[in-house]
Amino acid sequence: MSEWHITDEMRSDGEFERQQNRFTTPFGEGKGMLPVEEGRYRLLWTPACPWAHRSVIVRRILGLEKAVSIGTLDPVRPDVDRSDWAFTLDRNGKDPVLGIRYLSEAYLRADPSYSGRFTVPAVVDLQTGKVVNNDYFNLTRYWEVEWKRFHKPGAPDLYPPELRGDIDSLDDILFHDINNGVYRAGFAESQAAYESAFDQVFGRLDWLEKRLGRSRFLFENRITESDIRLYVTLARFDIAYNTGFRVNRNRLIDFPNLWDYARDLYSHRGFGDTTDFSAIKKHYHLCALYTNPCKILPTGYDVKIWLEPNDREKKFGPEKQNDGKN
Repeated sequence: MSEWHITDEMRSDGEFERQQNRFTTPFGEGKGMLPVEEGRYRLLWTPACPWAHRSVIVRRILGLEKAVSIGTLDPVRPDVDRSDWAFTLDRNGKDPVLGIRYLSEAYLRADPSYSGRFTVPAVVDLQTGKVVNNDYFNLTRYWEVEWKRFHKPGAPDLYPPELRGDIDSLDDILFHDINNGVYRAGFAESQAAYESAFDQVFGRLDWLEKRLGRSRFLFENRITESDIRLYVTLARFDIAYNTGFRVNRNRLIDFPNLWDYARDLYSHRGFGDTTDFSAIKKHYHLCALYTNPCKILPTGYDVKIWLEPNDREKKFGPEKQNDGKN
């Protein structure tokens, strides 16, 4: 097991405290911002990571594939003495555009003294080969707002102006109680820290179960970026977090509304077609858990259940296509 989280991201009370992002310069037209230019950047991700997955979902939904290229890292971390990711899925073990073997190379080009974890998503400037943004919390909003002129025709508005305050508030809740909450439970090093995170996760899932009993998505019948942020955790819940991170009061499939909602999203472009359950399982069970020294990869579960029909549209009506013009 890597020691990164023990030395750098664990509090004295056994609570996991996620590191701050190092490269947070925003995209935009203002002074000091990252210029928004088609073909200038490469988004590095692994399908295992929920923080990176949501950026890839937004990129696909908005049609930014031509504007921002993508590089995919192996979901199983390399056997090196740092928390790195490797391009072992590519020919000769190198990213075909950047020519690097490890994510860390792009980080260290940007800051040779960088000592934190090498995380995805990471946006690399192709002019320099350096990481320029790894701000997973805000990156989707940049794709949605600052990159709007490169959206495909008819792309939905995932961050509509009239809902931004409500979306921001809900995103904060989802981050603390759900997205990061499962990690706080899984990486806890005291019983008290684990139980606090456990209670927070399931208290919020109970709250979401009720909320999603009243509307098809988190904001009525339109998909917003809040749905994307919740989805990436739900997609990993039963296959990784429920057993590996000990958030085991219930499985996702035990929540009728949340389970139907998750399958509804999975059926949409950008969700199911970017969800790699094999990669998720490999990462969490082979290199992200404390208790699997023999590297046994679980056989289950049958991911075909994600293809089972749901009744969300029948119950709540068709999806509202919000193009920002209404």
